[in-house]
Amino acid sequence: MTLDVWLLLGAAIVIAAIASVRVAHRTGLPSLLVFLGFGLLLGDSGFGIPFDSPQAAQQIGLTALAVILAEGGLTTNWSHVRRSVPIAMVLATVGVAVSIVVLALVVQGLLGIDRNTALILGAVLASTDAAAVFSVLRRLPLPPRLAGVLEAESGFNDAPTVIAVVLLSGAANSSPSLGTFLLDTTIELIIGAAVGLAVGPAGAYALRRVALPASGLYPIAVLALTFVSYGGAVLLHGSGFLAVYLTGLILGNSRLPHRAATRGFAEGAAWLAQIGLFVMLGLLANPEEMPSAIVPGLITGTVMVLLVRPLCVMASSVVAWVLRMGWVNWRDQAFLSWAGLRGAIPIVLATIPWASGVEGSKEIFNQVFVIVIVFTLLQGPTLPFAARLLKVAAPAEPHDLAVESAPLEELQADLLQITVPPGSRLHGVEIFELRLPAGAAVTLIVRDGRSFVPATTTRVRVNDQLLVVATASCRDQVERRMRAVSRSGKLAGWYGERGLE
Repeated sequence: MTLDVWLLLGAAIVIAAIASVRVAHRTGLPSLLVFLGFGLLLGDSGFGIPFDSPQAAQQIGLTALAVILAEGGLTTNWSHVRRSVPIAMVLATVGVAVSIVVLALVVQGLLGIDRNTALILGAVLASTDAAAVFSVLRRLPLPPRLAGVLEAESGFNDAPTVIAVVLLSGAANSSPSLGTFLLDTTIELIIGAAVGLAVGPAGAYALRRVALPASGLYPIAVLALTFVSYGGAVLLHGSGFLAVYLTGLILGNSRLPHRAATRGFAEGAAWLAQIGLFVMLGLLANPEEMPSAIVPGLITGTVMVLLVRPLCVMASSVVAWVLRMGWVNWRDQAFLSWAGLRGAIPIVLATIPWASGVEGSKEIFNQVFVIVIVFTLLQGPTLPFAARLLKVAAPAEPHDLAVESAPLEELQADLLQITVPPGSRLHGVEIFELRLPAGAAVTLIVRDGRSFVPATTTRVRVNDQLLVVATASCRDQVERRMRAVSRSGKLAGWYGERGLE
């Protein structure tokens, strides 16, 4: 086929995938299943497009995963997940180790496979999928701490699982000692964290002080910085995935110009990466080989969901309690166990041993493919019911304020664009009752497509867009005050609401 035909086909697939997201959203299914279905339809058993290179799939998959993790970091609100990070990091380290070892021990006996193959299968399935978790959980009214644990865990646990799969795949013919394995993993994580913690603040510092000629360059620069972090960590033999996530997390929570536009750009890039990734994995799979993987896949998946994941959560909760990081009650533990969704990331990880020529790796890929489809279908739609059954669902809260800023270099000030969401207690508050600091003022209101300069007695309404000019020194104070009033009304200070999260 010519390039024009490929471009037409690719555009048609993307448009069809975008349209299918609406259907998936209404049914409660992660959209990854629809994208995988497109890939299967286009493959050898469908339209006959050939794709059978695990090496290419591995490289494309890891690149797409880096984009998805960058978006995850850029769109994660640090104030929402800050208290959950310690427990999430225990889940991403101790939990991953428990998951690998326990699953390997059980399936080695049940399926009659050798130890190294069992360990690789355990490592491949140890990671929860950020895209799958975000697509389901962002529609659930969960308490901030519980949602933060799931969100942070899915961002942090990719790095150790990728390292584990790569090391185990390379050790297929030679078994390194446990000490060597742990040392290599620790060094890679330390290097990745160091790179991410260096590139993130440096990039934020530079972007705040360089006035680019076009606002559209800021999102490109931010995404490029995350890949600088990824590539730098990999060249230093560190974890690129930890580096890219930390860099995105720092940049996404820094006072950058056009921050909302940057997040929107990152979300679009991540959606495109997900579509391409899932379609490619569907192309790589061979439906004719799947029947033989159904029984072992169902056995492994059942063990994973009903035994391994709960043990992983319990062990992590105990370790977190011993280290005085907090305790997770049994209701939250039960929900965390059921909400550990596996998505495209385990399938991508399954291409690593396959590309390395590990014996039995094709069977691992087929089993993982079956597990992801069956258990995503089972767990995804039932999460709302599980949240209600376990009584962990939180009352619906008004959405946080959407704040966009544009730099006013010469005035040393920021222009904040604040949209008043439904349910906000800003509705009905008069401008003077906002009690903004002396360096800030509401200069314009856009209402029903009409803009006007407000008076001090003008009342704010839902769906209004407020343009607030604030000096750099009081910008954070303005944001905190507006969030506080949005949540608790004009007497927010009296009630102790400070808008800190």
